[in-house]
Amino acid sequence: MFVELLQTLKSLPFEADWIGIRAVREQNQFRTVRDRLLDNHGTVLSQGVMVEVLVRGQVGYGAVNSLARHRILEAAQTAYRQALAAEKWNLCPTPIASRLPQVGHYQSSVEQPLDTLNSGEIVDVLSQICRKLKVSDRIVQTVAELTLSDVETWFVSSNGAEIYQKFSRIATHYQATAQDGAVVQSRSDNGRMARCYQGGLEFFVQNDLWARVQKIGEQAVELLDAPECPTDTTTLVLSPDQMLLQIHESIGHPLELDRILGDERNYAGGSFVKPEDFGSLVYGSPHMNVTFDPGLAHEFASYAFDDVGGVAQMDYLIRDGILLRGLGGLESQARLKVPGVASTRSNSWNRPPIDRMGNLNLEPGHQSFDQLISGIERGIYMESNRSWSIDDQRHKFQFSCEYGKLIENGQMTRTIRNPNYRGTTPQFWGSLVGVSDRASWRMYGTPSCGKGEPSQMITVGHASPVAVFSDVNVMGGDV
Repeated sequence: MFVELLQTLKSLPFEADWIGIRAVREQNQFRTVRDRLLDNHGTVLSQGVMVEVLVRGQVGYGAVNSLARHRILEAAQTAYRQALAAEKWNLCPTPIASRLPQVGHYQSSVEQPLDTLNSGEIVDVLSQICRKLKVSDRIVQTVAELTLSDVETWFVSSNGAEIYQKFSRIATHYQATAQDGAVVQSRSDNGRMARCYQGGLEFFVQNDLWARVQKIGEQAVELLDAPECPTDTTTLVLSPDQMLLQIHESIGHPLELDRILGDERNYAGGSFVKPEDFGSLVYGSPHMNVTFDPGLAHEFASYAFDDVGGVAQMDYLIRDGILLRGLGGLESQARLKVPGVASTRSNSWNRPPIDRMGNLNLEPGHQSFDQLISGIERGIYMESNRSWSIDDQRHKFQFSCEYGKLIENGQMTRTIRNPNYRGTTPQFWGSLVGVSDRASWRMYGTPSCGKGEPSQMITVGHASPVAVFSDVNVMGGDV
């Protein structure tokens, strides 16, 4: 593929300051079983090429769903004309220095290839999962889903970039819904599609699979008889699968540089963070250490290069509670004059790269989970996100979880249902009083982080230990 793309690049009938060609081939398989009946079964193949042209500081794009050379040339001409037209306005000049001539490759680590099981075998396992989820007649619905993705990208540029990356991804979702009269409760496997990884079928039929599935069904029934979460201001303990959502919404999105620049305000909102905050804003307590880490094996958004050729490496975004870096590539960094990371990403061949999250993780502390809990006289522990609401500046939020436990005199005691909590971002993270050690650190993610116009749904990874927050407003009710 490199040879063909390079030949196309050399044959373009115009001169530009910089030209990049990115080819993408993506295959997604979807399998869903509901109540032991096949509900969704399909495979989607998408491939095409995006051409990016930089002329006197202005960028144009052209995309085509073909690898044919003459079609790519047509897309390049479209991109060139767009760049020339944009020169009249000169709104956001793009420096050539934001397009680096990197050469390299990346490939997901896979133990059991995605084609090890055929479709019939996969559906049979999903059906068995549904059967195992139905632990009681009070379980009224069971769902088991598996998504498999193979993605290859090739990137070449006029200044010498040659990058190949291959991603193998897997995501699962298992859920049981229980009902007793007007009371309905659902329990899932750490939240909707939260168990998503780079890797192979080793993340599907795991050693603990059947124990996890049994627990999901049992906890769904348990919640039917549990009391409502009390309304209180108390100590809140969040599990890693809920920290996934907390990190995503109140750290990831507000640190995206294009939001701070204002590029996203008409669609998904801006950010309370200001350019002058980098290097000085107290984002949270000294327990708060957040990294952008694209090099972790198996985390969902690991990669070696972003989609304009930036070299991806681990950096602290927030260290000891102080904001240091944003989420955005060299172009946004130049516009804002702030430090960022290699996170200019696209979800497909027909979308231009924009500032996105990647792997965004809360680093562990030094206390064990039991040590953290033993020091809490009164509090509430919550697991697995169920719903969320956050304002367009990523400031005020309210989140709802599937499952909760009261903490009384240093012990986890009664189960509660419909636990919710709310806060404002800097105050909430400022109340972080404890982070457990590596033993509780878990890796999750989402395959569907949405952003941009036209919309782009992209993969994101989040890892975290258990975290403890003081003086948080919690409440019950099915909100």
